[in-house]
Formats: sequence, structure tokens, C-alpha cells
Amino acid sequence: MCYSAQIWSDYRKYIREFRAKVGIKEFRNLFFRKAQGAQLLWPKGMEMVFADPQTDEEREIWELIQECRRNDALVFEKGLFEQRKRVVDAQRKIDAKPNKPNKGAHEDVRIGNNKVSWNLTKLADINRTEPKEADSRIFPDWYVPVMTMLDGELVVRPMRYHCRPARATPKYDEEYPDTFNARRTSLEKFWRGEWGQTHGVIMTDWFYEHVDLHKAEGRELRPGEAPTDTIITFRPDYGRPMMVACLWSHWRARNETEEDLLSVAFITDDPPPEVAAAGHDRCVIPLRHENLMAWLNPDVNDLDAQQAILDDRERPYYRHYLEAA
Repeated sequence: MCYSAQIWSDYRKYIREFRAKVGIKEFRNLFFRKAQGAQLLWPKGMEMVFADPQTDEEREIWELIQECRRNDALVFEKGLFEQRKRVVDAQRKIDAKPNKPNKGAHEDVRIGNNKVSWNLTKLADINRTEPKEADSRIFPDWYVPVMTMLDGELVVRPMRYHCRPARATPKYDEEYPDTFNARRTSLEKFWRGEWGQTHGVIMTDWFYEHVDLHKAEGRELRPGEAPTDTIITFRPDYGRPMMVACLWSHWRARNETEEDLLSVAFITDDPPPEVAAAGHDRCVIPLRHENLMAWLNPDVNDLDAQQAILDDRERPYYRHYLEAA
């Protein structure tokens, strides 16, 4: 499965490339909910596009983002204070009895210093303005811009990368934690409510997978060696973004304590030989640009045509690299 990916976090890229419209109300609602205390995640690049607001709606969103950042800063500042106190208190115990071993106090110093560094890094990153590659990387349960067809127009809206079908209950998220990917073999059964009905695309530069290190290195386990997990980066060789096929859902709240949810999943299929050789058994499906409109306008009564689009995919060669530590 595709556990992480480098995507287009800037919705304006979709506007320039596809003349799509933006679901600005959905973006505003997302940032408003977090400003009110909801625990929501998205790539920093999805915020940075609003740093230069061009409309009243974008200015309102930028103000909400700044409120979110202030709230986050308070959390990190509290954590910084607590960990610095932890280190000081532990060091006092060590200094009080320098000749007596105190493993717990030494551990508090080590862990506390690590957490001090972590909180300082987070604080420094909150108001960073210079872009970084990592600003467009997503993980499960993060929100990501997704392009769909809505009322005959291409529209980009933020959706959670972990799809909850409209027919499900909120408990579904815990029962099916891996549904940020939709296996092609399950489309007509498990994903029957979305397949042939709600299709989308996410522009993706490359993706990441967890694999066993020995498989990534193309060898068998050595005698006595236990499998070790590592992360592989898979990059298409043609040097342009992939238009990755997705399913999405609009889950509607049943009561006042719930929130509507737009969510999405990459469709994955059997891997090409180079991905399989690197130790992974799934791969995203990059669509051909000429099939975009047919993909986003599916006919539920002609699912064979949608399967044909998935077969008629782009087939880049995926170069792979061990992720830097």
C-alpha cells in the first residue's frame, strides 16, 4: 500500500494545469475546525498557498491559519517548559548524590533533552516561510487537495487521506485503518458504493512504501537475522507528476456531535517488476491525461469502461531509493 506520497499541496497548480475551480468553502471549514480545537493534519504546503491571499475568502482563511499556528505554538511552548523542568529536576537528583547511580534520573535527562529539541524544532517550523520538499508530503489521515468532477466542473477540495464510505459509521476508521488505499481487486465489492460513482485524482510526484530491508536489498535473510523494516522512495522515471486514480466519499453527519467528512483513497494494483523486486506488492495507478474526463465522469452501468481506463495506464519505470535517515 502507499503509506505516504509527495503530492501537489498547492491547489493553484490544479487551477493552472486543468482550469479547475477551488472548493474554497471546504478549505475554510477545515481551517476553521482546527482553529476551534479539532485535531486535524495536512501538509504545510496546503497552508502556504494562503500566505499571499488574493481574495476576501483567502484572507479569512489565512487569518484562521495564523490562529491555528498560535494554538499549536502554545502546545509546543508548554511541552518545552515541562521538558526543561524535567531535565532540571533530574539533574538536581544526580548532583545531590553524584556517587550513587540513578538510572531513572539519567533517563529523564536524556529523554527530556530530546523532547526539548523536538519542541524547539516544531516551534521554529510553525512560522517558517521558505518552502521545503517535505511541505508537500502526506501520510494517512492527513488532508490533501483532490480533484473531482462536481456539477459538470473540475473542482479541487481538501479530503482526508483515509476513506470512510458514505454507508459506514465513524467506528469504520478504527476497524479499517488501512483504507487510505483501495485494492483494485476489491473495487466491485468492498468499494461498491464509490466504484463507478465517485472518482478523483491526486497529482503525485512520487510515493513511499514500508518494505523489509533484505527484500529491498534483493537478498534472503541471513542466518539468525530478523526482518528489519525500512522505507523506500519510488520515483517515476519520466520526470513529471503522476495523475493517480482515486476513489472518494462524502460521509454525512448523523447528529450534532459529528462532522461531514470528505475522504479519499488511492487505488492500488499489482506492482510492476521493479517495485516487486524492491520488496513491495502494491502500486498506485497513474492515469493517462487523455482519460481524465472519462475517469471523473464514470458510468456506474459501464464498469468495464472504468476497468479499461485503469488498464490503459501510464507505465513509468519506478526508480527506488532507501529513504535518508
